[in-house]
Amino acid sequence: MAHKINDECIACGACKPECPVDAIYEGDVYTIDPDTCIDCGACVAACPVSAIVAP
Repeated sequence: MAHKINDECIACGACKPECPVDAIYEGDVYTIDPDTCIDCGACVAACPVSAIVAP
C-alpha cells in the first residue's frame, strides 16, 4: 500500500523532489499516486508538518 498525504499538508512542495518515482502530484493538498508509489518513505522525512503517513 502507498503512503498517503493527509489534510495537514500545507502544499509546500518539499516532498515532491524527494520522490524517486515521481508519484507525488501538486494541488491544494498534494497527493500520492498509489499505483506509482514504491513505499520508500523518502517523502516522509521531507515533510515539515508530518502530513505523510505510512500505509
